[in-house]
Amino acid sequence: MMWKGPNRKSNQKLKILDSGSLVQKFRPMVQYIGAQTVHIVGDSLGWEIPPNNSVSYTNWAAGKSFMVGDILVFNFMTNQHDLLRVPKASYDGCSDDNAIGSAITTGPANVTLDSAGEHYYICTFGRHCQAGQKLAITVSGTPGANPPTSSPPTTPTTPSPTSSQPDACAPTPSSAPNAGEPVAAPPPAGTPPPPYSSSTFVFTSFLPALLSIGAALVI
Repeated sequence: MMWKGPNRKSNQKLKILDSGSLVQKFRPMVQYIGAQTVHIVGDSLGWEIPPNNSVSYTNWAAGKSFMVGDILVFNFMTNQHDLLRVPKASYDGCSDDNAIGSAITTGPANVTLDSAGEHYYICTFGRHCQAGQKLAITVSGTPGANPPTSSPPTTPTTPSPTSSQPDACAPTPSSAPNAGEPVAAPPPAGTPPPPYSSSTFVFTSFLPALLSIGAALVI
């Protein structure tokens, strides 16, 4: 019996399935990359001492939208400039105090905006910062993120009425006699005792005869 090699059609199906799964796997990454914006700082000027002091970088940043995930490209010559992110106080004073991270000394430098808020960058070479080689931008939140929606207020639920068992019938107190109805009067104090019973009557009628017989025997 001859051995047959792998089916060519099956291999083609596997390749199609593999390519389809790869597309599905990398689609979110492609969408995220497509949402990023690359900003060339200073455009053709690059990252160097501007001819009009800081006005050049201020004008360049004006009207631009910077989002988390965007990339800033600082084009400069290595050993002639550097790049350092600093807080606002250090930006205003052209100082490297309280620097955020380390200085980037190799150009060009790509910086990914990883947080929203104010971002400040300076060049620490000589008096480059004082001459206007500094940049301030405002970064907004993640692109495409929907604002948080407040959940609708919950309506308090009314408890369903519970069927209570009727209480056991309590004895009803005797009602007071109505006005005008006759009321049984208590018996008078001198009421005679009830009449004798039949046995008592028989004994009483034979008592005189017994006394007479007893007297005769004594005599």
